[in-house]
Amino acid sequence: MRRNKAATAETIRKLIDVARTHFTDYGYADTALESIVHEANLTRGAVYHHFRSKKELFRIVLEDVQREVAERVEQEASASEDLWQQLYLGCRAFIMAAVEERNRRIMLIDGPAILGWEVWREMDKNHSMRLLREQLGIMQDHGYFRMVPLDAMTHFISGGLNETALWLANESLQPNVLDETMKVLAVFLEGLKQ
Repeated sequence: MRRNKAATAETIRKLIDVARTHFTDYGYADTALESIVHEANLTRGAVYHHFRSKKELFRIVLEDVQREVAERVEQEASASEDLWQQLYLGCRAFIMAAVEERNRRIMLIDGPAILGWEVWREMDKNHSMRLLREQLGIMQDHGYFRMVPLDAMTHFISGGLNETALWLANESLQPNVLDETMKVLAVFLEGLKQ
């Protein structure tokens, strides 16, 4: 029984990894399920056994990307003991991870377009936004900035980070734009200090 579960998990992981590569390279619209099936060395029936449709497979891939980005945010933020530096490093890590080639198209372009903003926002809320809210809550509890409604502040900052990542996804060829963005991020966060 354990062997079957392990084999199933391995098959699903393989499908997700192959699909992620295809969605990254070709985009959702130009990715053929047949190509994923062929590269994963599986049958179409095996894919449909685990996923009802290409769209559901894409949703799982996007969830995987969102989870990875959140893990990166947490890892980068934990590099410092200073709460302000943690906030900056976490916000910076989110932007940097979101605009990486392997994440950008899936997370910023096709994700909202294919699944809708509501689904996309729920995933963001469960991953990166959750971490942001936790960090802001800790900082507020320690008196690092004025008492303001935590949910509103979380959505405000998260919205700014998401919009910045969307903008950078289209501006990535412009020289110095990433450095300039990080300077603005530092200035903005500095402005929150009490």
